[in-house]
Amino acid sequence: MKLSRFAAVSSSLLLGAVLAFTGAGAAQAATTAAVDYVALGDSYSSGVGSGSYDSASGDCKRSTKAYPMLWKASHATTSFAFNACSGAVTTDVINNQLGALNANTDLISITIGGNDAGFADVMTTCILQSDAGCVSRVNQAKSYVDTTLPARLDAAYNAIRAKAPNAKVVVLGYPRFYQLNGTCVAGLSETERSAINGASDYLNAAISKRAASKGFTFSSVTSTFAGHEICSGSAWLHSVNWLNIGESYHPTAAGQSGGYLPGLNAVA
Repeated sequence: MKLSRFAAVSSSLLLGAVLAFTGAGAAQAATTAAVDYVALGDSYSSGVGSGSYDSASGDCKRSTKAYPMLWKASHATTSFAFNACSGAVTTDVINNQLGALNANTDLISITIGGNDAGFADVMTTCILQSDAGCVSRVNQAKSYVDTTLPARLDAAYNAIRAKAPNAKVVVLGYPRFYQLNGTCVAGLSETERSAINGASDYLNAAISKRAASKGFTFSSVTSTFAGHEICSGSAWLHSVNWLNIGESYHPTAAGQSGGYLPGLNAVA
């Protein structure tokens, strides 16, 4: 009896020590704390390609299946503003998306930069022109990323920080679009697919660098989309969709929940 009582007390003390040492109690409290969350950005954040669009959002095409909505549904929020909009560039973020930010904002997520760099035109060129034309347009976009995009990102990031000085800002990147030597038997050549993937990596590197310079957290989604690129046989990205061209090269609902949501969860 004495041994059992000693064992019980010892177990209790040990458990308490472990919880204190690991900070489990504090961590549990932190996960339940409600936050003020604002979702900014372009079509990758608004959810284009995932369907179930809110008609009130008009051309912004905000989807109930977009990762900001999924994050909000699984976390306690004091307030939530979904301001991401299809087609947005950095100046759109500055001029149209920051109204909900203030000193109480706890968390901000954003994808931005792809439209500034001419992503849609790059894809159109690669679809309609030769390998050489595609590679040339990709190189033109890379030059823009080197010379012009950094200042545009800085302007957007500075405006966000000025409005929300206390928020954690999570900048999410863009996926690689193709699995090379994959299941596709038609469409773009491997040269074009490789050039497009390289452009995505190049853009992500630039975005990550500028985000870090502002103290923001960059979250890559390359790994979460790995194995689910176009030509993988299990794609979480639309290829060319001639019936709804605007959804081409955007994440499906599975891409939002399996690719982007884990990217935000990992750091938020």
